[in-house]
Amino acid sequence: MSGYEKQHRPGKRSAPKYRAYSLQNFEQIPQLQNLPSEHLRAIEVVGHVLPFRVNNYVVEELIDWDQAPDDPIYRMTFPQPGMLAPRHYQRIDELLANDADRSAVQEAAYDIRLQLNPHPAGQLEHNVPSMDGRKLPGIQHKYRETVLFFPSQGQTCHAFCTFCFRWPQFAGMPGLKFAAQEAGQLVDYLGRHPEVTDVLFTGGDPMVMRAKNLSAYIEPLLAARLPHLRSIRIGTKSLSYWPDRYLTDSDADQVLTLFERVQQAGLHLALMAHFNHPRELSTAAVRLAIQRIRNTGAQIRSQSPLLRHINDEADLWADMWRQQVNLGIIPYYMFVARDTGARRYFELPLVRAWRIFRDAYNQVSGLARTVRGPIMSAHPGKVQVVGAAQAAGQKVLVLRMMQGRNAEWVQRPFFATYDAKAMWLDDLKPAFGQRRFFFEQKPGGPRRYDGHRRPFPYEPAPLRWGGWA
Repeated sequence: MSGYEKQHRPGKRSAPKYRAYSLQNFEQIPQLQNLPSEHLRAIEVVGHVLPFRVNNYVVEELIDWDQAPDDPIYRMTFPQPGMLAPRHYQRIDELLANDADRSAVQEAAYDIRLQLNPHPAGQLEHNVPSMDGRKLPGIQHKYRETVLFFPSQGQTCHAFCTFCFRWPQFAGMPGLKFAAQEAGQLVDYLGRHPEVTDVLFTGGDPMVMRAKNLSAYIEPLLAARLPHLRSIRIGTKSLSYWPDRYLTDSDADQVLTLFERVQQAGLHLALMAHFNHPRELSTAAVRLAIQRIRNTGAQIRSQSPLLRHINDEADLWADMWRQQVNLGIIPYYMFVARDTGARRYFELPLVRAWRIFRDAYNQVSGLARTVRGPIMSAHPGKVQVVGAAQAAGQKVLVLRMMQGRNAEWVQRPFFATYDAKAMWLDDLKPAFGQRRFFFEQKPGGPRRYDGHRRPFPYEPAPLRWGGWA
């Protein structure tokens, strides 16, 4: 046992046994017996199209069953009737009611998934780089400084969020899943790209991996001693959905020792934690897990999309940010729910999203004002809705490119005609009579279809920092 393990063990807290529930066994959850029958049917119908998985920690510690099915954590983890368009819901419902062959249900579900924009923002077409003439399907490189890495053994989660924009990772869609088998390609790629300072391990959830597997991906980065690499990030929902990953799992101490080794190697380690509701911060387990992680020297940053039915209240966000600061977590991003999957259930107009952010931001001190939002992770980059204003006699929305495919776009403000109903960037039109936004294609250029609503107008300029053209 290492010195770290001896110093920071969580004491005699009993080790709960992880248990997952899915379509195959969700009826074994006793709390479901009191729900209306239409909600039980929705789990089965919607769960055949969008991935469904929950666990005993979420069921027993987070969901307020007296409020279900209206409880926000329940809506966040259990499929809901409104998550599919009525015609899609009816199609699957009728197949199941008629005891259709499994292949017929799967074929219908696959067809519906393709209509749900399974890979938004050009993830599949424009984020996957090449090396030596070969695509690297387990790597994404959209922004100059940051590379995303998808370890193959981390492409699931302790529980699935109903709003997840990476739902195709879990839905069994051939050709639409990102995964890398080993870290050698990542090290080679980073060695050829000195502009990269940050690697983000993502998924799925890398923290579902055993410590030895996580180490097999991280240790090669440490051993390579790349002079330009500064930070390793890990995107994870584990603190919310299974905090015992850091407390009583059999290899919890080894995970934390690995975190400590990253710091000792001179790299910054940041856990990009997904907290969507203050209740996820309320249990003794999550608070102890946060403490143990911070004791390694790692930093925890929090992010979440703004979600109708879940957290669309300014007071709730202000409360969540204050709690995070008190626990030593840095509020990082409020996102706009992405234009994929069950977005029709969760989306809010951009104007309302901005007002919620503004009203929450006004309630907190400077320590919580590290948060940025509301942010759309769109095809050209991360776009912030700054607010509404009057300019040149016109009501406009003020936006800003926080991060861009082209690094020259970063921090560039731009203006859209005010639209109280707009939900996403491609709903907006340029203000002041302009024909296109600065990042849009030139007239007469090719137009692509992104699988959602209308031809997609964004054609990023060739990157100038050594990436792909």
